[in-house]
This record gives sequence, structure tokens and C-alpha cells, in this order.
Amino acid sequence: MVLQSSGLSKVKDSVTQKLFLGNEPNAELIAILTVYFVQGILGLSRLAVSFFLKDELLLSPVQVSALLGIVFLPWMIKPVFGFISDGLPIFGYRRRPYLILSGILGTASWVSLATIVHTSWAAILAIALGSLSVAMSDVIVDSLVVERVRGESQAKAGSLQSLCWGASAIGGLITAYFSGLLLQYFTTRTVFGITALFPLIVSGVAWLIAESPVSKDAQDSNQTNSLPIKHQLGQLRQAITQKTIWLPTAFIFIWQATPNADSAFFYFATNELHFEPEFLGRVHLVTSFASLAGVWIFQRFLKSIPFRVIFVWSTVLSSILGMTVLLLVTHTNRLLGIDDHWFSLGDSLILTVMGKIAFMQVMVLAARLCPSGVGATLFALLMSVFNSAATVSHALGALITYWLGITATNFESLWLLVVITNLSTLLPLPFVNWLPAANEQTETPKDGEQGFLPDLMSELVLREAESEKNSF
Repeated sequence: MVLQSSGLSKVKDSVTQKLFLGNEPNAELIAILTVYFVQGILGLSRLAVSFFLKDELLLSPVQVSALLGIVFLPWMIKPVFGFISDGLPIFGYRRRPYLILSGILGTASWVSLATIVHTSWAAILAIALGSLSVAMSDVIVDSLVVERVRGESQAKAGSLQSLCWGASAIGGLITAYFSGLLLQYFTTRTVFGITALFPLIVSGVAWLIAESPVSKDAQDSNQTNSLPIKHQLGQLRQAITQKTIWLPTAFIFIWQATPNADSAFFYFATNELHFEPEFLGRVHLVTSFASLAGVWIFQRFLKSIPFRVIFVWSTVLSSILGMTVLLLVTHTNRLLGIDDHWFSLGDSLILTVMGKIAFMQVMVLAARLCPSGVGATLFALLMSVFNSAATVSHALGALITYWLGITATNFESLWLLVVITNLSTLLPLPFVNWLPAANEQTETPKDGEQGFLPDLMSELVLREAESEKNSF
């Protein structure tokens, strides 16, 4: 019995260290990881939404690009959800009811898309509601993670972030290919109906969150908490008015707000190149792995390179490599004997790796900008700026697409859109001095703070028995 107990203990310790990265696998941790996993698995509907807007609602590339910009709106106000959940408890609880509500909203949005949505405005409302659902659950579960890591070591905090990010990544990888495969056999509305089941899982696991109710003496509680909240807002105001913070933030906005041609290119891929949903799902799977490869390359070789250097080189190389899309748009690849499918796969893989390297640098920069005391709130604000820039990017892309006369069937000027969008990525370079210099970015977080991003690849791919857990 002693030997059997010892063996089970060793197995449990091994699972805790290798699968849960040293975090005790209790019910609340499972609930948190499930929420992140569901966020990743909701990518199941990604292609279905695009085909629904294109084929059933008959929207043009311009309209789709504009709509996608609107869908980003809930992510622009993420910090508001944090203040609401902290200041307005539901039945005495600040986390659990909001998770339940987010799951219900998510299911309602996908069920409506599967059944009653027949107009573009209804589609905008339904998709935005789904976006609101994910944004809300993201804020709540992030706050739970923050609460968990406050009393833990930096190494263990980094492992928890790695674990959460990994759960989301696994969910995304699982659905990357199936997002296209399902459309080969089912309608878009059926896929929406299947997707509607997953937000309910969030509502279900919310009951596993260990949360104590707010004191019944609400007045005393509010008086006690009002001073820290005011103090935090004062710190936040002081932080965002510092030149060392708002200049890099402005750079991030300019960099992310340049126009994109994603919507127009989707129409080109499906209407001109006749790519099937199953193949597009395969492309999504390849780009998902390419994203992880980009994270690994950055973490292994590039994270110590100064911000300015890596931004300049990644931007220039991405712009040059992005021009290779012209070979596909003009069908020159066929003259070179390269099939459209193979060219698209290879091109997507390379561009995704480059894009992820640049994105990781932005995340590291954002985490570095966050001072002690208001780190999480300021980081959320920076991500709101990032998402706001994405809305501007879609809007500018829609405007240029309209000016060039690109429609669902007319792609004569698509090459020019590709050139404009690629060259526009170079626009932030004159402002690269707004980023911290090499000697400024080497400062480490103070007061036991840790970075907000996980070293996922070192934990899940390269992890050895005694490898060090890092966060950045």
C-alpha cells in the first residue's frame, strides 16, 4: 500500500509539473483553463462567418471590412468591463456571475446567427454580441489569473500564464482545420449552431470559481474601496501622461492602424482562385503553427534585441515579403509553375511567422511600459489602443478597396491594393525613435511584477526536466 501510494504520488507530481507546469490542478484552475480553451475553440466559426457574410448576406468586400472593424468595438473598451465587475457585484459576487452572463451572451449570439439573422445589421449586432461575450470573459478570467499570481513567485506566475495561453492555443489549433472541414459538409448556420454550445461551457465552469461573496455591509465596503480606486485612477492618469508611455503607445497605434486587404483577398481566394473551405481551414492550421513558430523564434533568438532594431527589420522584411502576394494576385506564380494552393500555403506561413515576431515585440513593449501599481489596468488600456487601431485598419482598408472599385467579382485593381497596404506598413518607421532606446528597455519590472506574456514554447515544446520558467 505504501509503495502504491508512493507511485500515485509520483504520477501526480509528474502530471502537476509537466502538464500543469507546477500549478496545483484544482477545480478553479480547471475552470480558468477551460475558459481560455473555449476562447481558442470559438475559432471554429471563423470561416463560417466569412462565407455567411459573402454568400448568404451577399456583402461586398468593402462592407465586410467595415463590419469587421465594428466587431472590434467591445475589445476597445475592455478596461470598462473590469471596472464594472469590480464595482457592481451581482448577487454579491464579482467574477462568477459575469462569467455566466458572458457564456449566455455568447450562446445567444451564435444561436441568433444560426436562426434569425437575415440582414447585415442583424449580423453586425449578433457578431458584436459574440465579441462582447469573449471580451467580457477574457477580462474576468484575466483578473482571476492576476489574483492567483499575486502571492506566488515570478517563475510560477510565468508558468500559470504559459498554461493559460497554451490552453487557448490548443483550442485554436484543434478548430483551425475543422473550421473549414465542417463547411464542406454542413451549412454555415449549422456551424454557428455547433459553436453556440461552447460558450455554455464557460457558464458551466463558472460555478467552480472559488469566490467569497462581497460583505453585506456594502456601504462600509464601498467607503473602504473608494480610496484605493481613486488612488489607482490617479496613478493611471499620471502614467498615461508620461512621455515615455504615450509616445510608444502612439507608435503602436500608427503601426497597427495601417490599412489591410484581408477582406478583399478573402473574396479573391474564394471567387477567383476557387479555394474550398477545407483548404482554407488547412491554411488556417498552417498559420496557427506558424504563429507558434514565430513565438518560439522570438523567444529563443530575438527577445534581447532592442525594440527599435527589431521593429525596423521586421517591418521592412514583412513589407518586402508581403509583395510576393502580387505573384498570386497577377497569376505570375502559374507561369513559374507554382500551383495557387502551394504558393498560398507557403506565402501564408512565412508572412505569419514575420507578423508574429513583430506582434511579440509589441506585447513585450506593452508589458514593459506598465509601471508598478497599475500594471494590469494600463496593460488593458494599451491593448484597447491596439484593438482601436485594428478598427481603424479595417476602416482604411474598406475605404481604399472602395476607391479602387474592388468588388466580389472585380479584382483588376487588387494588385494596387496589395502594394498600397504593404507600403503603408513602412509609415511608422520615421517615428521609430518614439520607442525606448536599448538602455531603457533593459530595466526590469519592479516590486515583484512579472511580464504579462508567457514563454509558451520553452514550456510546451522545448521544456526539459529542469528548464527555467520565464515570462516576458
